[in-house]
Amino acid sequence: MQSKNIVLVPGAWLGAWVWKKITPLLEKHGYDVYPVTLTGMGERIHLASQDINMETAIQDVLNFIEYNDLNDIILVGHSFAGKVVSVVADRIPEKIKLIMYIDAVIPENVRTPQGSMDPESEFGHIPPGFFGIPLTDKIIEEIGSDVKGKDRDWMLKKGAPWPLRLGTDPIVISDKFDAVKKAYIFCIMGRGGKTSEEIYQKIKNYADRLTGHYKTIETGHWPMVTKPEELVKYMIELSEK
Repeated sequence: MQSKNIVLVPGAWLGAWVWKKITPLLEKHGYDVYPVTLTGMGERIHLASQDINMETAIQDVLNFIEYNDLNDIILVGHSFAGKVVSVVADRIPEKIKLIMYIDAVIPENVRTPQGSMDPESEFGHIPPGFFGIPLTDKIIEEIGSDVKGKDRDWMLKKGAPWPLRLGTDPIVISDKFDAVKKAYIFCIMGRGGKTSEEIYQKIKNYADRLTGHYKTIETGHWPMVTKPEELVKYMIELSEK
């Protein structure tokens, strides 16, 4: 029987908890689902410190795969975690069946450091006494305004401050990365809850980086919360191509 291992790596502020709606849907289709929580977020928030960096997150996923004896993996990265899954796949390409980027950072085909961003310029400075940028109602409204009511309350309650260096640290990938199969899901609801021509243009601009099939979903940045059924449908379609 073909393996259907799927490892879910969450983006900024999130933990394994954010995949709660899609996990049972994937399991109904025969997938073995492994949601990951990166150090300093979710149930590992007690480990938050100013020392958390990209290598911490990369080792989180590598160790998760190693200690769960996983192979033939569909490795899913959401948001900034596109950086994480790219490096993981570069280091253990023999274990990765497919990388799936969900509204995620997509690396360029270069061997120099890349992917450094400045979260503070977009989301605000780290408050005194915090180790990262907190998730706020303003942030949700800006990048995922379709998260409403109980779902928004849930995210604000569970969301942990995003360690700054997970954004600012660059990554480096080798030519081993090129051979790993890839797929992409783009969320096309822009700021203010409207479909944005700017986002379509962004997808076009990504064209030279895309080496696999992609789908688009009419939603904000968190489709696993707002459109779990549609997300799972596309994840399965892309994983079976």
